[in-house]
Amino acid sequence: MGKGERLNHPIVEESFAIIDREVGNHSLNAWEYTIARRVIHTTADFEYLNLLRFSSEAIDSGIASLKERVPIVTDVGMVKQGITTMLTKTFNNRAIAAVEQAAVADIGKTRTQTGMLKCFDKYPQGIYVIGNAPTALLALCDRIAELNLKPGLIIGAPVGFVSVLESKQALKRLNVPKIWVEGRKGGSPVAAAILNALLVLAWETLESN
Repeated sequence: MGKGERLNHPIVEESFAIIDREVGNHSLNAWEYTIARRVIHTTADFEYLNLLRFSSEAIDSGIASLKERVPIVTDVGMVKQGITTMLTKTFNNRAIAAVEQAAVADIGKTRTQTGMLKCFDKYPQGIYVIGNAPTALLALCDRIAELNLKPGLIIGAPVGFVSVLESKQALKRLNVPKIWVEGRKGGSPVAAAILNALLVLAWETLESN
């Protein structure tokens, strides 16, 4: 896209204005709120204003990685599909769904876990976006702790009841750039919304230079 072209549809901008009025005062900084607002827009759930967490370097590292066009690895195809449109409008990073990288699962693992580890071994500097599979997030965290490597960003937003809280706790313990959703909430649309908000922020900082 060229300078001056809007990334967001006018209806999205109108929705953002409504969200701004309903949220009022909050404790997030400008970039954190931009991400939270897009998640609220996607879910119509204002609780995300208090559920999103950001490590100190998460947004800066995510923006820098997007500008460097590092690969973006999602756990499942739904997250990949959710970021494709914004990617084509901005940096066109390669997007890879981990589950699609494993025709069969390794023994004792799911296909998503297997594919996630293959992707990390190949792209340790990548951005990792998990919205569905807590086992994949757990496997990723274990591999990072074992190898002491630091990806560009991890977005941890799996949803549900089995291994979800454990996977988010594992992510919280890692010294890596990370954005996560506290508790059991999350999901593929939430994970995609976080990444899409980062794409807009990265594109806007690029255009402002």
